Amino acid sequence: MSEGVSFGVIGAGAWGTALAQMLASDGSRVTLWARELELAADIAESHENKLYLPGQQLHPSIVATSDVRDLDDVGALLVVTPAQHMRASLERFQVGARPLILCSKGMEAGSRLLMSEVAAEVHPDAPILVLSGPTFAHEVAAGLPTAVTLACEDEALGAHIAHAIRRAAFRPYLSRDVIGAEIGGAIKNVIAIACGVAEGAGLGQNARATLISRGFAEMTRFGLAKGAKAETLSGLAGLGDLVLTCSSTSSRNFSLGKGLGEGQGAAELLADRRTVAEGAHSAPVVLEAADALGIDMPIVEAVNQLLSGEADVRTVMADLQARPLRSENA
Repeated sequence: MSEGVSFGVIGAGAWGTALAQMLASDGSRVTLWARELELAADIAESHENKLYLPGQQLHPSIVATSDVRDLDDVGALLVVTPAQHMRASLERFQVGARPLILCSKGMEAGSRLLMSEVAAEVHPDAPILVLSGPTFAHEVAAGLPTAVTLACEDEALGAHIAHAIRRAAFRPYLSRDVIGAEIGGAIKNVIAIACGVAEGAGLGQNARATLISRGFAEMTRFGLAKGAKAETLSGLAGLGDLVLTCSSTSSRNFSLGKGLGEGQGAAELLADRRTVAEGAHSAPVVLEAADALGIDMPIVEAVNQLLSGEADVRTVMADLQARPLRSENA
């Protein structure tokens, strides 16, 4: 059982449900909150999230609810709502001094705040942790092995929560670099769209490897400018998550890019999705933040041009190839 910490999960999408399933794998009671009454009722009745994680039987110790009061007594909250809904979701709950474990990846439009900064504004008394890493929801739910970064500025609290969430197939590595853990998660989704474009356009494996490595360079430049540590960006929450997300159609962002590369329009692709491709929302925010910091991020800029319809795949790729030559490490 989980080290004396009871958990609630805010958000019953695929990732939130998978995290609830992982936490319940040792028999611990986990409260899973869904915004939609119908979804919570269906999960409670069938022990399956047919909408977002079909085919995965859920542990009986998962309690699904749409009543925010049912999370009043849990010891810590995992927040797994889409980044652009994080603020509104957090405002629904009385949190106090309970730990908030942020599991969403992105930056808030308008404010350009990271999720930890949003959470700190809404619940200033709550300790903030960030959980990030190479984690496809269906694999975590199925009990396949993975490792993640758990970042918290309070080292003792981070260690306590790490022990509480550790399971046989789920291994957290501790970090104090909250910003670095978040930067990796926000930017890798944008780079994954670019890699999907290369796949859909038939540009080959060389192009994908180039986009991953140069995308990692962009992530690193941006992260260091925001105060992240290089070792965090080269770890699970940065490079690890980047490689996973850029390599499989199980990634919503990669799949979105693949559709763009095949010639479909961004509006059409986004309208046809039940789940959120966070990179589509993060791309313009990251580019705005990069411009404000004076950071060169040509792949992020190219993804923005594709999403806005400003340029087509052929033009964007030609522009990337035609950029002035420079030192690789500049």
